[in-house]
Amino acid sequence: MTRILLLSDTHGYLDETILKYASQADEIWHAGDIGSLEVTDQLSASKPLRAVYGNIDNHAIRKEFPEHQRFYCEGMEIWITHIGGYPGRYDRKVQEAIRNNPPNVFICGHSHILKVMHDKKLNVLHMNPGACGKNGFHQVRTMLRFAISGEKISNLEVIELGKR
Repeated sequence: MTRILLLSDTHGYLDETILKYASQADEIWHAGDIGSLEVTDQLSASKPLRAVYGNIDNHAIRKEFPEHQRFYCEGMEIWITHIGGYPGRYDRKVQEAIRNNPPNVFICGHSHILKVMHDKKLNVLHMNPGACGKNGFHQVRTMLRFAISGEKISNLEVIELGKR
């Protein structure tokens, strides 16, 4: 079993509450708009980190992290990107690839809207953790945590971090 903390859209903001949850995970996944390498340095100091860059990230972050990460965790294929859209409305940059080779789990950020939904047509679990930073139009800062064991996700939990 692998315990995951999934966050996005920190926009350079990290606090002790986020770090507390990070310390409880086996891996941390960041779905872009990191904002500062200090964020990823602090997160990766405690646990293994997988991250992608987002549209606000500068050249230093883009040099450190890719636009897409596609990998296996336990028995599940995971795809993380920042701008991905939603089932039925995937971003044009990922539409063909997700239709032709769908992962088990598709993760994106960007919208600042927490959403977990199943794409029944492609049999893909879509996850967007919302935004845990303080910049943006979201009202409540959010993250997700869950466990992966074999080909099953369990203990999915929305973490609310308070108002931005």
